[in-house]
Amino acid sequence: MKRIVCLIAFFLFVTHYALAQVLYIYGGKDHDVYLGKLNASEYDSESIWNEYGTYGNEYNSKSIWNEYGTYGSEYSSCSPFNAYATYPPVLVDSKGNFYGYFTINKYKSNRADFDLVNIICEYYEYIREDVSDWYNKIFD
Repeated sequence: MKRIVCLIAFFLFVTHYALAQVLYIYGGKDHDVYLGKLNASEYDSESIWNEYGTYGNEYNSKSIWNEYGTYGSEYSSCSPFNAYATYPPVLVDSKGNFYGYFTINKYKSNRADFDLVNIICEYYEYIREDVSDWYNKIFD
């Protein structure tokens, strides 16, 4: 566990400078479903790290943390956590610039390669158990 915390601290440092702007997650077959902000504060109502908000709540249908939902299930073709997803979410900035696919699917071309995305993809099963605790581990 100590090793994980050290890795996260390192990735946080790098991620802070790599992602100076907020990235938005869009899902669905046409990427027209807004799924929240990737790197926003846990207090931001649209952040995936706000467990009381729409996109950070494990029970909301538009949350990547809903393991039974379209956008969080390991079996959904629209989920970042399906290793063979055909329609994983995309990451874009406020101007609509494409930053890559948010997915654990190693075969998806244009896969986003940010440290924060890699941490989420590697530890998503643990993160969804306590989103705000992981926010603190990653960003504090």
